Amino acid sequence: MGQRDDDATDKLLQELLWTYGPCGQEDEVRAVCARELRPFVDDMWTDDAGNLVGHIRGSNSAREGSGTRVMAHMDELSMLVKRVESDGTLHLTQLGVMYPGNFGLGPVVVLGDHDVLTAVLTLGSEHTTKESQRIWETKPDQGDRALDWQHVYVFTGHTHDELVAAGVHPGTRVCVHRSKRTLVEFGDYVGSYFLDDRAAVTALLNVARLLRESDQRPAEDLYLVFTTNEEVGGIGGSYASATLPGTLTLALEVGPTEEEYATTVSGGPIVGYSDAQCVYDKAVADRLMKVARERGLDPQAAVLGAFESDASHSKTAGLTPRAGLLCLPTLSTHGFEVIARHAIDDMAAVIVDFVRE
Repeated sequence: MGQRDDDATDKLLQELLWTYGPCGQEDEVRAVCARELRPFVDDMWTDDAGNLVGHIRGSNSAREGSGTRVMAHMDELSMLVKRVESDGTLHLTQLGVMYPGNFGLGPVVVLGDHDVLTAVLTLGSEHTTKESQRIWETKPDQGDRALDWQHVYVFTGHTHDELVAAGVHPGTRVCVHRSKRTLVEFGDYVGSYFLDDRAAVTALLNVARLLRESDQRPAEDLYLVFTTNEEVGGIGGSYASATLPGTLTLALEVGPTEEEYATTVSGGPIVGYSDAQCVYDKAVADRLMKVARERGLDPQAAVLGAFESDASHSKTAGLTPRAGLLCLPTLSTHGFEVIARHAIDDMAAVIVDFVRE
């Protein structure tokens, strides 16, 4: 099997990190994925839910209804404009489970219908007293309340009329600015915001490349699905599970590394046996563990809480009879996420071996 081109993989991951893809507006991420995927699949299309699907015919593709769906989601945690104030400031709510403290105050990008604007997510001055109640109550030595969306706002530097002209209104997506999305390398690790799920997307694109370079086909038809709206309920993945052939949906994700789950960021791939939505199929999880062990990767079995995936949403909704989960061991999920340099390679290798059996 071909080896990863470090420069090419890192360059692709960085491009994906810099590309905005809020829930329901994943067009730019889909374009990057389509460009990378096209040379390595037999067919490719975008379905009615906005999912990008790459089809690789299997060696046993004559079996009617056979197939495996492997998914990684294109969307990212982001924010939604709740209201536009007369002074040109914006008030926000979350789009996906995130809080202002996850990504910090600082530059954001406002994706207006007509113009893309740079702005700043701010709390206000810390040099204030109880008279500034909204700020005061978030101070650890004063109000001691957790920073939340009612405390912060976006300073746009534009008038209300200018925002209207740019197409900014309730429902407009707001993303963390590109300047905060640069991959940081240190020791045997790399870190960035939004490795969820751009690192797994990179791994899934590498699966297609590795299969083509090895000149081997999966045992069954393989559908590589780059899904939409995962962060708000696995909507795209559920649609793909309902409409594509096959009986197995396998999600690729970031996986929490905490004492609670006996998982570490330095360990091998995390195999999910359950999460907050469903119990994954034991036979699928066991086979993922076996494949990873055979590669000498020291896989980590996990029973996850406060975690969901495209596969678990699909199974809970009765849209797939079998579901599996494979995760990149990730420190600080839904924050500044850290993975081992080899984690993307490991995930891709396990999936290639899994679908070839």
